[in-house]
Amino acid sequence: MTDDILTIEEVAKYLRVSDRTVYDWAQKGEIPAGKIGTVWRFKKTEVENWVNAKLSSSSLGQNDSEVQVKNILSPDRIVFINHSTKHDAIVQLSQVLATAPQIKNESELTAEILKREELMSTAIGKGIAIPHVRLSSVTDLVMAVGVCKKPIADYQTIDDTPVDLLFMIAAAYNQHSLYLKTISHFCGKLKQEGLHESIINAKDAQEVFSLLMA
Repeated sequence: MTDDILTIEEVAKYLRVSDRTVYDWAQKGEIPAGKIGTVWRFKKTEVENWVNAKLSSSSLGQNDSEVQVKNILSPDRIVFINHSTKHDAIVQLSQVLATAPQIKNESELTAEILKREELMSTAIGKGIAIPHVRLSSVTDLVMAVGVCKKPIADYQTIDDTPVDLLFMIAAAYNQHSLYLKTISHFCGKLKQEGLHESIINAKDAQEVFSLLMA
C-alpha cells in the first residue's frame, strides 16, 4: 500500500473484503473512486479518509446516521427538464441547485459538476444518474432533482438505458461521510418497485417531493 493510486484488488486486500464488494461500492458511488478508461482506480488517501469516516460514524445512533431528505431537498429544487443532452440538462439542474443558500459559487458548481462527469459518468443504470461534487464553497449538503421529459441518450450509461432522472448532490468538502450516505440512500430508495415510474409520471414538483419523502 505504498502507491498513491490503487487497484480494486489492492483496495479489497486493504479493507479485507472481496474484489466484488469493492467493485459494487465503486459502481454505486459508495467509495471514492474514478475510472481510467474502463478500469476503476482509487486514491489511497481518499480510501483511508473514507475508512476513518465509516469507523467514526459507527458510533452514531440510528437516527443520526439516517439521511433526512427534508433537510437537503425542497420542492423548489425539483424541476422538469426538456433538454435532451447531458451537458444542457446538468447545466440547468446546477443552476437550480445554486439557488440554495448553501451554494456560494454557481459558476464553480457548474464547472466542477461537468468536470466530474468528464472523469466518470455518474449514471448508475435503469435511467438514473446522480451527479455529485464536494466543494469548499458549499456550506452544507444540499440537492436538486431533475425529471427529464426527453430521456438523455448521451449519458454513457452502464446498461445503455437513457437517463430520465437526475439527482444532483453538492456537499462541503469535509462532509465525505454524509455525502456517501446520501448517494447510497438514493441508490437504494430508487430500487423500490414502481417509484421511478411514479416520479416520471408526477404532475408537479410537490408530488415528486412527496414520493421521495415517503
